[in-house]
Amino acid sequence: MQLNSVLNKIIVIMLLVFTAPAAFGQSDIEMADVMRSSGKIYVIVAVLAVIFIGLAVYLFSLDKRISKMERDKRAK
Repeated sequence: MQLNSVLNKIIVIMLLVFTAPAAFGQSDIEMADVMRSSGKIYVIVAVLAVIFIGLAVYLFSLDKRISKMERDKRAK
């Protein structure tokens, strides 16, 4: 079980290391330049931030509710 877990982690790390240079190879993106020049990129960043914060708050509240349910079940 331990060996399998270690091998999976090594494979994931190798994939990330070898795919990162391909992701950084695209340096000339016209859409990002247009969005940045017109100021719309900040709206996109703000919307994404609100979505991620909303997801985080939801997950934390869900975790609290599940933890409470587990404590109540153990108490019975």
